[in-house]
Amino acid sequence: MQLTQLRAFAAVAERRHFTRAAGDLGIAQPSLSKQIRNLEDELGTPLFHRMKGNVTLTPGGETLLPWARRVLADVDTAASEVRELAGLRRGRLSVGATPSLSTALLPAALARFHGRYPGIEIELTEAGSRDLVSSLEQGALDLALVILPLRHAVLETAALFREELVLAVPRDHPLARRRSVPLAELRDQPFVMFREGYDLRASTFDACRRAGFTPKLAVEGAEMDGVLRMAAAGIGIAVVPSIVLPADGPLRMVRLAQPLTRTIGFARRRDRRQSRAAIELESAVRALVATPEWTRRVARP
Repeated sequence: MQLTQLRAFAAVAERRHFTRAAGDLGIAQPSLSKQIRNLEDELGTPLFHRMKGNVTLTPGGETLLPWARRVLADVDTAASEVRELAGLRRGRLSVGATPSLSTALLPAALARFHGRYPGIEIELTEAGSRDLVSSLEQGALDLALVILPLRHAVLETAALFREELVLAVPRDHPLARRRSVPLAELRDQPFVMFREGYDLRASTFDACRRAGFTPKLAVEGAEMDGVLRMAAAGIGIAVVPSIVLPADGPLRMVRLAQPLTRTIGFARRRDRRQSRAAIELESAVRALVATPEWTRRVARP
């Protein structure tokens, strides 16, 4: 069953006349009649009673007509939406990002994107990199900003920048006067720790263990905003990406003597054609990261 056959059938059912229906469709009457005959042969039943000057639907035609109208309406709607999305006039884009990137990078990038394409609705998922990878694999996200490298056969990635992980301490903390500190000196310091599923949690634990100790936890299970607020309140220190610490904020950035870095990049399913909206959003993020402000804050991958 082909769309051209359904259109021919619906046109004849509407006009009750083969020649007029052919004129509406802009095709020759014999061609239309052939399409109807092929459709009837495929369905195994006649769809019209053909009498001179009078064309009416058979019971089979009456059954098919509402179904055909729904299918044709859905196809026309889908085609219209695809054309509108191609022109970026309207549409929907599902994007994922780690909490640090949702806090420090995406607001400005999305403002740029929305200013150019206000008709595109963004659905943002904020989660740890492992959860975002799972959502990409399940098809729930079109694009995600994650921690690289990833080794997943279904995903393809593209590096964006390399960021440094630093120590965040209150401005009146004894460590705030230090330019850098060896990780081993933090053995007795209380930490504010992210919840399970955050790459930062795993990275911090791994680095501390390499330095010969397990971090002492004051609070664990927090999200990014919670970690920053609790660290600013003096509950404990935290290891966070440097990009989330503004120079004039309540927290002081102290570098680690043995630098910890990680690469940020885009991930998407390799078996899906990337939409124009996703391409434009990725371009907006790359343009932002290329500005002088950001080139001072991050390194090239």
